[in-house]
Amino acid sequence: MSSIIVNPKNYSGHELETIFFRPLLTGPSAESLGIRILYNMPMPTVVQIWDRKGNVLTPFDQATDWEGGVKTTHYQKTIPMARVKAENAFAASDYFSTIFELITNRSDVNMEDLSGTELEAAETELFRQAIAESIRMNLWLGDKGGTLNTGYTSFDGLLKLINERVKSGEIANSSKELEVLLSDMSLGEIFSDIVNDASPRLKGLFPEGQVAFFVSPRIYAYYQNYLDSAYGAASYQDCQTGRPQLMYRGFPVIEVNVDPAIGESSLSKDFIIFTDRRNMVMAVNTADSPGSEIRMWYNPDQMENRQRAVFAIGCEILDEELVTAYINAD
Repeated sequence: MSSIIVNPKNYSGHELETIFFRPLLTGPSAESLGIRILYNMPMPTVVQIWDRKGNVLTPFDQATDWEGGVKTTHYQKTIPMARVKAENAFAASDYFSTIFELITNRSDVNMEDLSGTELEAAETELFRQAIAESIRMNLWLGDKGGTLNTGYTSFDGLLKLINERVKSGEIANSSKELEVLLSDMSLGEIFSDIVNDASPRLKGLFPEGQVAFFVSPRIYAYYQNYLDSAYGAASYQDCQTGRPQLMYRGFPVIEVNVDPAIGESSLSKDFIIFTDRRNMVMAVNTADSPGSEIRMWYNPDQMENRQRAVFAIGCEILDEELVTAYINAD
């Protein structure tokens, strides 16, 4: 079996999409990110935004001319894309045991007849999991300039964009004193103010069910404690069975777990972001980025199995008016 593991594998073109990236960017992996994902849109990746006027109705019998009025406003936002590579390496002995464990954990595998296809699928899944987690961390903590000491420098992530735009005033519905607010108000009161003070355009999106809170781990824990202390008998069952999804007034409260890396950075350690999921976008491209590929091979000189992926990725906030962000100012 070890002789099969050292066979090199290379995915490019259609295989790169169908075997590797399409499963990574759909299903549970994509849902765990909680935001909008665009895959293989033409580069540069441009998102079109149409802002229609409020009232399109006029009385039919009062005029014979065109009453369309002001044209629908068209905006567009380009998502900055960076060409990146992901690399991983295992000592040959560790690699074999890891792949073997992935295979044996499957209930449908016949251990008497392990085929090369099953080994390749396990090897691919191992690398796919590593890339998915790195994408998630870079999505939130990315700092291309490297000045924030996040440890993730492939592209600028959402927290850097939000911190910068709160401080510059581009995100108007914001607070730079989250720590002060937490000392004076309960988290339920803070959430209530955020919802009530949301921009009219964001409130107009409430019925579509895509607006959510994105919070740091400490804020998430505070909200758990707030629920435990505020709702007595109702929290008794929750304490035993847990809460699969925290909510506030029907809005999901999503924990963005970027510890411990964020603690060593210059970003706000705690944050509350209230926006439409579709307003925060990550784009991945393997079709228009030169040299995009997945390669897995054995290096006999170093006696290690190596994995490499090359692709393009980036993220952006489409409309700052649809964001409410509470952070701690530096």
